[in-house]
Amino acid sequence: MAASELYTKFARVWIPDPEEVWKSAELLKDYKPGDKVLLLHLEEGKDLEYRLDPKTKELPHLRNPDILVGENDLTALSYLHEPAVLHNLRVRFIDSKLIYTYCGIVLVAINPYEQLPIYGEDIINAYSGQNMGDMDPHIFAVAEEAYKQMARDERNQSIIVSGESGAGKTVSAKYAMRYFATVSGSASEANVEEKVLASNPIMESIGNAKTTRNDNSSRFGKYIEIGFDKRYRIIGANMRTYLLEKSRVVFQAEEERNYHIFYQLCASAKLPEFKVLRLGNADSFHYTKHGGSPAIEGVDDSKEMAHTRQACTLLGISELYQMGIFRILAGILHLGNVEFAPRDSDSCKIPPKHEPLSIFCDLMGVDYEEMCQWLCHRKLATATETYIKPISKLHATNARDALAKHIYAKLFNWIVDHVNQALHSAIKQHSFIGVLDIYGFETFEINSFEQFCINYANEKLQQQFNMHVFKLEQEEYMKEQIPWTLIDFYDNQPCINLIESKLGVLDLLDEECKMPKGTDDTWAQKLYNTHLNKCALFEKPRLSNKAFIIQHFADKVEYQCEGFLEKNKDTVFEEQIKVLKASKFKMLPELFQDDDKATSPTSAASTGRTPLSHHSAKAAKGRPGQVAKEHKRTVGHQFRNSLHLLMETLNATTPHYVRCIKPNDFKFPFTFDEKRAVQQLRACGVLETIRISAAGFPSRWTYQEFFSRYRVLMKQKDVLSDRKQTCKNVLEKLILDKDKYQFGKTKIFFRAGQVAYLEKLRADKLRVACIRIQKTIRGWLLRKKFLRMRQAAVTVQRYVRGYQARCYAKFLHRTKAATVIQKYWRMFAIQKKYKIKRSATIALQSYLRGYLARNKYHKLRCEHKAVIIQKWVRGWLARTHYSRSLRAIICLQCCFRRMMARRELKKLKIEARSVERYKKLHIGMENKIMQLQRKVDEQNKDYKCLVEKLTNLESIYNSETEKLRNDLERLQLSEEEAKVATGRVLILQEEIAKLRKDLEQTRSEKKSIEECADRYKQETDQLVSNLKEENILLKQEKETLNHLIVEQAKEMTETMEKKLAEETKQLELDLNDERLRYQNLLNEFSRLEERYDDLKEEMTLVNVPKPGHKRTDSTHSSNESEYTFSSEFAETEDLPLRTEEPSEKKMPLDMSLVLKLQKRVMELEQEKQAMRGELDHKEEQALRSKTQEEERPQIRGAELEYESLKRQELESENKKLKNELNELRKALSEKSAPEVTAPGAPAYRVLMEQLASVSEELDVRKEEVLILRSQLVSQKEAIQPKNTMTESTFLLEDVQKMKDKGEIAQAYIGLKETNRPSAMDCRELNEDGELWLVYEGLKQANRLLESQLQSQKRSHENEAESLRGEIQSLKEENNRQQQLLAQNLQLPPEARIEASLQHEITRLTNENLDLMEQLEKQDKTVRKLKKQLKVFAKKIGELEVGQMVSVSPGQITDEPIRPVNIPRKEKDFQGMLEYKKEDEQKLVKNLILELKPRGVAVNLIPGLPAYILFMCVRHADYLNDDQKVRSLLTSTINSIKKVLKKRGDDFETVSFWLSNTCRFLHCLKQYSGEEGFMKHNTSRQNEHCLTNFDLAEYRQVLSDLAIQIYQQLVRVLENILQPMIVSGMLEHETIQGVSGVKPTGLRKRTSSIADEGTYTLDSILRQLNSFHSVMCQHGMDPELIKQVVKQTFYIVGAITLNNLLLRKDMCSWSKGMQIRYNVSQLEEWLRDKNLMTSGAKETLEPLIQAAQLLQVKKKTDDDAEAICSMCNALTTAQIVKVLNLYTPVNEFEERVSVSFIRTIQMRLRDRKDSPQLLMDAKHIFPVTFPFNPSSLALETIQIPASLGLGFIARV
Repeated sequence: MAASELYTKFARVWIPDPEEVWKSAELLKDYKPGDKVLLLHLEEGKDLEYRLDPKTKELPHLRNPDILVGENDLTALSYLHEPAVLHNLRVRFIDSKLIYTYCGIVLVAINPYEQLPIYGEDIINAYSGQNMGDMDPHIFAVAEEAYKQMARDERNQSIIVSGESGAGKTVSAKYAMRYFATVSGSASEANVEEKVLASNPIMESIGNAKTTRNDNSSRFGKYIEIGFDKRYRIIGANMRTYLLEKSRVVFQAEEERNYHIFYQLCASAKLPEFKVLRLGNADSFHYTKHGGSPAIEGVDDSKEMAHTRQACTLLGISELYQMGIFRILAGILHLGNVEFAPRDSDSCKIPPKHEPLSIFCDLMGVDYEEMCQWLCHRKLATATETYIKPISKLHATNARDALAKHIYAKLFNWIVDHVNQALHSAIKQHSFIGVLDIYGFETFEINSFEQFCINYANEKLQQQFNMHVFKLEQEEYMKEQIPWTLIDFYDNQPCINLIESKLGVLDLLDEECKMPKGTDDTWAQKLYNTHLNKCALFEKPRLSNKAFIIQHFADKVEYQCEGFLEKNKDTVFEEQIKVLKASKFKMLPELFQDDDKATSPTSAASTGRTPLSHHSAKAAKGRPGQVAKEHKRTVGHQFRNSLHLLMETLNATTPHYVRCIKPNDFKFPFTFDEKRAVQQLRACGVLETIRISAAGFPSRWTYQEFFSRYRVLMKQKDVLSDRKQTCKNVLEKLILDKDKYQFGKTKIFFRAGQVAYLEKLRADKLRVACIRIQKTIRGWLLRKKFLRMRQAAVTVQRYVRGYQARCYAKFLHRTKAATVIQKYWRMFAIQKKYKIKRSATIALQSYLRGYLARNKYHKLRCEHKAVIIQKWVRGWLARTHYSRSLRAIICLQCCFRRMMARRELKKLKIEARSVERYKKLHIGMENKIMQLQRKVDEQNKDYKCLVEKLTNLESIYNSETEKLRNDLERLQLSEEEAKVATGRVLILQEEIAKLRKDLEQTRSEKKSIEECADRYKQETDQLVSNLKEENILLKQEKETLNHLIVEQAKEMTETMEKKLAEETKQLELDLNDERLRYQNLLNEFSRLEERYDDLKEEMTLVNVPKPGHKRTDSTHSSNESEYTFSSEFAETEDLPLRTEEPSEKKMPLDMSLVLKLQKRVMELEQEKQAMRGELDHKEEQALRSKTQEEERPQIRGAELEYESLKRQELESENKKLKNELNELRKALSEKSAPEVTAPGAPAYRVLMEQLASVSEELDVRKEEVLILRSQLVSQKEAIQPKNTMTESTFLLEDVQKMKDKGEIAQAYIGLKETNRPSAMDCRELNEDGELWLVYEGLKQANRLLESQLQSQKRSHENEAESLRGEIQSLKEENNRQQQLLAQNLQLPPEARIEASLQHEITRLTNENLDLMEQLEKQDKTVRKLKKQLKVFAKKIGELEVGQMVSVSPGQITDEPIRPVNIPRKEKDFQGMLEYKKEDEQKLVKNLILELKPRGVAVNLIPGLPAYILFMCVRHADYLNDDQKVRSLLTSTINSIKKVLKKRGDDFETVSFWLSNTCRFLHCLKQYSGEEGFMKHNTSRQNEHCLTNFDLAEYRQVLSDLAIQIYQQLVRVLENILQPMIVSGMLEHETIQGVSGVKPTGLRKRTSSIADEGTYTLDSILRQLNSFHSVMCQHGMDPELIKQVVKQTFYIVGAITLNNLLLRKDMCSWSKGMQIRYNVSQLEEWLRDKNLMTSGAKETLEPLIQAAQLLQVKKKTDDDAEAICSMCNALTTAQIVKVLNLYTPVNEFEERVSVSFIRTIQMRLRDRKDSPQLLMDAKHIFPVTFPFNPSSLALETIQIPASLGLGFIARV
């Protein structure tokens, strides 16, 4: 598939960004070849047009699928490029809080700037022995890989830790060394691993300082070689250092500090031993106040000083030398305070009696005047003369600083030499692991000589790294036979040549240093002339002539030439050194002894011894004059030589790389700066590794993994038996371009991006399959639901129709009889109904008519109001229309009249001109004028009246118009509102009603206010009555208080009882804690004892006895040693014997430790005994109270007493007959000769006949006794029906106590013999015997019929019981099905489908489990029957007693009995075994040392050795032989310890002796004679109690021995199960197909597909079955078996959970399902073995909750609340860790958001639990040995001949 085809719509890509470096975007349109612009949608919601580069036309990087993000190995990513690497690191660091990530062979470590709980000893134990790819990335995984490869390949290893200052290099190297020290241990008693770790605080104090980037920055490089012997235990170490930053001694930048040791000295100046140094505050010294930051936050320099001194002491640096070191360091500080006063421009002087200089001279032991002279002067030597020249103040200051630097460097070298001497071992070194903690690539604003050397070293290391990566890739391809194509990778050899070749930078620098007038400027000029424009990697800055630029592999760096020559020369005035060499202080000249020897690889750096043999050989072959010139070598030359030696060492080892990354420059915890991270990734070579991998085939799958992951893409016909061919066929169809993949021998190699393409195909196929499955299942569910509903409907119809038919028949039967009643009833009912209807109708009519009338009235009223409104509106409208018309008419009239008047006026004017007109007009003018005047006056009056009327009318009109206008607007609004919603009218009416109510309410309130006065008067009147009522209430309160007092007394008693119960619980917890401490002490004591024995054996091997030396008996010495062990429990009379023991047996130190431990053990034992006494006392009180309640008076009748007396008489007669029979046998055995007693002799026949007759009489007596007993039982039932079952229960209890079949059979025969009646009484009934014969026949017939009836009855009852059980189970199943049906009907369809599927899965699983359980039970029964057949066959062959038991009494009388088969009566034995004192060792040897547990467990009774040993102890007790008892017990304990030491890793042996030790302990308790242990004994067993000795002290010794054996058993269990647990519980897919294999990187994980050698859950279950069967065969106590199983399940749960917490690939939903299924299988195993009450299931609770946490929803706050309440067995750290590690396996799952994890943390912040992340898998629960008495009678025990104990006799 072409790469461009992947750029489709919705594909996600990375584009460059100036702020975030890379930004994610999504394609909005498919890319087509030739497009110049990509339409992208950014994550913040913006759209962008991304223009492609027209020259390169490179497309942006594709983003990996979400399921690949956050992978442990960067090479597992399908798309390998810079943004993918950066994003993966960011997600792991920020979201998952994971600081370690693999990048192929490199471990990338990001500094979290926070203390993380991932470096404890439990984490070390978890990583120990694991493959590197099986666990999450960690520095411990790299260290384990190096340690494992060293042991496997026998090749030296090296771990290269590099990075910037503050990235965490020193811490990573420290943790790697701690891992080696913890895992490997020490080969000697000198504790070398502690010394190796103790070197860290010393080197940090003298070589580390605070910088702006790091508070504890290493200012030197070091390479530590940790040496191992042939058993790969640490024997020593050696350290080499490089390029110490000496300039820091005299100058520090702002916010930086000098080396830590100076500040530690100043902080400890007040100590009495430091007063001689005359120190003060750090600010008072010139060399420690430059940075202005004398303190580090969170660091106490005085405490650090104590740690430094402690480490020096541990490394063998004496107090005298330590004070010498501190004197030199204090002298350096005082030297810095020396000041110079200028005399002139070329000379200077020191003030007289200058205090700092005098202190310096006193501390250094040098002459004040000489030092003062040579600080201000220097000596110049020419060919003929020597001159003393004064120097200026500046030169004097520089010389002072150079002297201080030189002294510090020499002191640094001296300390490193002494550390190496302390770490040196006399044992020959077999191999080593080197840890290189070296500076990373550095670039600052001003880069000088130090940065140049650092970057030069990084160039060399990068070249070695590139070559190693390239070599590994080539080896992988050649191993898989892949066609090899040369990968182009960056080769930095040109840059190295520029620096170190001839005429290179260093060569020119050394040449310039040799020149008399050489300066930095001339050297720079030589560099320009030599390399400028000739070497592409060398450049000159534009604006400077004193600098140069080198293109390194990481970046361009500009170096300032100023100071290069001075730092390279490192000149110190020789006269000053001579003054120091002449010091009276002995240590100071030692620092300068190596000036003429040149053992240091660099004078600027500390060295230490170089262990390389070739280096020492070359040095030995040097020329004679070479030694004298060695010390004049320049710093650059020496550094180059030491770097070459380092590279040779690294090339001779297998390297492992750790790249430390600094996430930000501000030391903020878990803050990721992308720009800084990218710079460091480019500088440290991680991206180069990615580029080399991406250039080839980065993704690699085995054929099986590819088949398992992409099986969904194959059809059935494509699957072949050959997995390799199947994968080839499928890939050829899926990926057409064959260049995109290659087939190797065991793996398939893919180009970058192909796995993402395959994942896309897989996700699409799964999505289609999911839809199809959903479709089918939903259809099936709906079909099933329909069928169920139809069946239910048919059933309901059937029942309903039947019911209806029955009801109809009943109706027909009653119809005729009910006709008359119906007639009258109907008449009455109809009449009544008519009346009711009539009254109801009338009422309805009245209400309806009233309602209609009110509505009509309301309507008429509304119409009337509307008419009024209309009238007023219409009138107003008419008036307005009239007024407007009137105004218009008037206006028209006026206009018309004006026009007419104008015309008239014109005419008049014309007429007026004529005289005639005037005359006419003046005719009657006067009269007219008078009239007109009168009219004018009248009109004026009228006008005034009209004007007044008009103003009144206008005002009225205006007011009315305003009112009408307002009314009109209101009406218009109401009309609009009525049109919009007619319901508004109702609302308004309701509001009016509310207003009326409010009005009424206000009126009522007014009334209430008026009534207040009246009430006040009434209240005053009622005051007296209230007082009386209060008096009554007080009396009632008094009564209630009395009642409360009684209740409180009850509550107090209850609380006291609760407190008592809590106190008892607390006492039990304290007892368990004390028991655990005591058992831990026992464990430590046994370890010390084993160590003592080993030392004693080594001493015996070293001190070979001379010939003729008298040899002591080994058994005697072992007995004596054990005797000293148990001396705490011995009596005082044996003290002289113990003092005679040779002094060489034990060392004084061990003896004192043993005595202390014994004393502590006795104290703990006394406390334990006191607690046990309190608990026993409480238990006895409870038992007494119970027995007093249960006892009831028993009344017996007179007849019952008579019958009991008669039974006693019969029993006495029976005893007499037995005695006579015994006497007859004794007489026969004593008096008769062997010939007379032969089977054919007549005397023998007579005796046999007599014996037969006597036995017949006994049978008759027994039958009579049985008849009498039956009568007694019937009478007892008649008298006291409540106590019918007492005797039977007693008999049942006695039978239950008899565990052995032989005991039950013997008890049955004894019962028959005691109950058999005599023959004489039967003959008295009938002399002829006929009646007796008839009675016998009837009795036998009755017995036969009764037995048949009983058997039929039992079979019938069994069948009925089984049927009842089946019916009950069917009912339960039916109820469950109905509940599920009801629940499913309530659920939505999706949940219904899921629930039905889950139900079907559980049903099938339960059926399979039931079938498997039945099959296992059948197998067990078959095996058990086979074993029983073998045992019975062997017993039949050996013992004839079994035949006697199995044969009926009638057959015994008929068969001839041989005299050899007549056994001796058991009562003749006392349950003791006699042995001679000299046979004790033989007894111990045959019974303990050489006994095979398997034969004893299969063929003999459990605990037989314990019984035999106790019977021997009983005999010694019977003889009152104190020495014999002690000797036997001591030999027994010693022998058991020897067996366990020899075969302590065999589970069967340890289990066997744990069982026998417990049984021996129980026997000592049971037969001790103490009342507490004799409760369950029989009378015969009480007779066997010990009589002379109290062995309580030896019981304690045996209890301690049992505890030690139990702990050893647990260790054996853990060693056997540990390899199985992780594979079986986590890695193996018990439910196949649930979890798919995700793509992995270079570090392949263990496959979950079961191979032949892979452990599965079945392996664990088989092993558990084996453990359980072995313990049961050995007869171990059931309670002890429960404790072993509980401990075993705790180990399984703890190891599984710990690995889950350290493996990101295991934290997924499917893996949670696998774990829950596996846990259910373990629970099923517990249920099958009846061990559910053992507490084993509770130990798995953390694992169960972790699995549930993986499966629950993790989105909302409700989910967070559910998680917090569910995971109460997990700590907060574990919950957060699981959520951080949760990883989706498929695209359908979602990651846990960071906000959700923070919500969980906020909810759990108040929970008080342990901050520890992992469970303590080594924790052992305290064990108890509950008393378990044996019902086996000692006199019945037979000693088989197979044990070889013929020398023991039964007594």
